[in-house]
Amino acid sequence: MAEKKSNTQETQQLINNSLSFINKCKKPSNAELFQIIRAVGMGFLVIGLLGYVVKLIHIPIRYLIV
Repeated sequence: MAEKKSNTQETQQLINNSLSFINKCKKPSNAELFQIIRAVGMGFLVIGLLGYVVKLIHIPIRYLIV
């Protein structure tokens, strides 16, 4: 019985902590949102260019080996 109370207390504490966290969160302003979008876009661009360069280097090497 004590274990059941402990589980329900832990569950209630988790719910209270989760609700407290959600209530403390705030929506980003437009400036913050655009900054995040720009950073993600630049990351996509860099990773895409890196993959393209690797592919360009890999194609001639593959034909030289075969």
